[in-house]
Amino acid sequence: MYHLPSSLLFLFIPLLFLPPSSAIWPFPPKRFTKNALIAAGSMGLDGNARIVAYGDFNRDQFLDILTLSDDQQTLITYNWDHVNFNFYQSFSIHHPSKVLNVVPGDFRHTGKLDLLVMSPASSRSEIEMTLYPGLASGGFNTVESIHVQSSTQAQPIPIDMDGDLKIDLFGESAILGRGSFQLWQNLWNESQPESPLFDMRNPNFHGSQCTLANPHSNAVVDLDGDCLADVFLVCDDGRGNLSYQIWVNKKDDGFVLSQQGSLPSGTQAISFADIDRDGTIDMVFPTCSRVTSDGVGRDCYINIAFNQQLGLCASTSDSGLRKGVQVCRPPDSLCIPDPHFKFDIGDTDKEGAFVRFPLKSIFPGSTSLLVADTTFQPPLPIPLKLGDANLDGFPDLLAITVNGKERVPNLVFSVPCTAGVVGCGSKTGSGRRGWSVAKKGVEVLQDIKDARSVSFLDIDEDGSLDILVQRTGDTGEGKILFVQNNFYFDAFFLKAIVLNGACNNGWCYGANESERYQPFGVSYSGASYKYTILDTSGHRSAAQVGQLPQTSYHSLQTPYSFFGLGRTNNYIENLFVGTTVHSKEHYINMEGVIPNSRVVILPSSDSSDTWKRELFLRPGEWIPWVTLAVVGSMFLLAIIVLVLHMNEKREDELERRRASHHINFDAL
Repeated sequence: MYHLPSSLLFLFIPLLFLPPSSAIWPFPPKRFTKNALIAAGSMGLDGNARIVAYGDFNRDQFLDILTLSDDQQTLITYNWDHVNFNFYQSFSIHHPSKVLNVVPGDFRHTGKLDLLVMSPASSRSEIEMTLYPGLASGGFNTVESIHVQSSTQAQPIPIDMDGDLKIDLFGESAILGRGSFQLWQNLWNESQPESPLFDMRNPNFHGSQCTLANPHSNAVVDLDGDCLADVFLVCDDGRGNLSYQIWVNKKDDGFVLSQQGSLPSGTQAISFADIDRDGTIDMVFPTCSRVTSDGVGRDCYINIAFNQQLGLCASTSDSGLRKGVQVCRPPDSLCIPDPHFKFDIGDTDKEGAFVRFPLKSIFPGSTSLLVADTTFQPPLPIPLKLGDANLDGFPDLLAITVNGKERVPNLVFSVPCTAGVVGCGSKTGSGRRGWSVAKKGVEVLQDIKDARSVSFLDIDEDGSLDILVQRTGDTGEGKILFVQNNFYFDAFFLKAIVLNGACNNGWCYGANESERYQPFGVSYSGASYKYTILDTSGHRSAAQVGQLPQTSYHSLQTPYSFFGLGRTNNYIENLFVGTTVHSKEHYINMEGVIPNSRVVILPSSDSSDTWKRELFLRPGEWIPWVTLAVVGSMFLLAIIVLVLHMNEKREDELERRRASHHINFDAL
């Protein structure tokens, strides 16, 4: 009979002291087990409040939430509690007047999020702005708030106009009036806190300026492919006709008007994303024949304007040059600008450049969309929300359809083009991407009949895009519902955030040395990401994602960028991260980035060599199985070694006995 060596007993002793359930399975049970979208309730938030912004207010790298109470004056921050899987109230501000919009941002370049609050002025044709400085210990300084010069009713947007990594504002000044672009240049000097935060200047724009629409879909996003954010503007001629302007960023030479044109009749809010995964930012927007007083668009169409510019070269050895002319982008040089990029908005004659299809082709029971939230005054535009919910690398969309008094949120997946798929050629199946409504596992969305807005977010930073549905409360089920995305997709993701270089990318300090913190959470509007990746069949593709391109009218965009990678057996080949810094190299190239991770980029205004990168790995759900497999393999190997050891010991004993009985006859 063989005995287990004492060196192996320690592996079994802990099991004797575990409760019965833990002795069988030592890992904690899953919070959600169903392969579907799951209602998670209000998760600790005031059920009657309105969520107006996202941000990492306590710098713990978890997404927090800012709400506005029914009085439209009380702002409350809710921080995320990872252990209890819930939000908890952190700080509240009672603003002296009605709140129109809130933009979280590090306006004082201290590594803390401040709050820029916009309110209607007494003249009703202006917007007053107030900045509540963030405190190192948490919360905001409501006693020493900073007054910011007013704007017109077209809400200004944050942008780093002069490339110093400080947040400026761009819009129209209340003094100069409509039709005159204005720059709120950030001149904050911490050593002189009594000096004004912004200096009003004429922006360095070269071209014919338009009058900004209100509401608008203005954005800071890279449209010519050089990883340097440009400016997209929606204009109004005063007669209800909308047009657009694209101003290309030339760094120290300012912005140059590159493209302009009319928008189709009935155009609603515009969203930006790389729809066909070709490494360029496209535009998606609905058009409706008319909009009723309750914000419902009738006879609506969905429009996709694809960005036409240089594509990805077929091989890494291809320089992309033909007779000195750039015809494609090499995989290791994605940030090459294309001065000939263009959008053919409204031109359906060009194959694939502009796609337009009726809403009823996706939703046979409805031809109407909710395009404005009239429960808030003035009404808020409701864009089509884009996000990669199934991690296949192609953005999906959220839309609220209207049927009578029912307002139902819907998740629509982006799918490959085949015959009969919406958005593709009806007979040939040609096209870039098709669209299909999610029907299985989305019952929680179908049961909602009073939605007023929807948005994507990642609850608990677990690598899946969840859904926030804000409701009118008419059905008596509250006004906030979080929907957990618990679908299992055999694919990878990446999360990234570019910070603003505060505190020289090191530790920040408060009023004394004990108040030390890292500048996490201070997202940088206008950052851009481009990457290449190989799928399981070895096909290389490129994609582009913008960071926080829109902040106006409760846009509810997350401070980080989230993008699915699809199925891959490899690392991310090249990840280009661009900013609006006015240095020779405004971007960096990171090679071999690990999927299912979070990348934090701390840029510098000097050169790309001084940028810092931090990568945080997320333990996946497979970690317990890997641990179990490793432990099982160790037991198996231990048994094999034990058996071989005992066999060897027995053979040695037999050989010793035979040797002891051997008689040396030569010695006799």
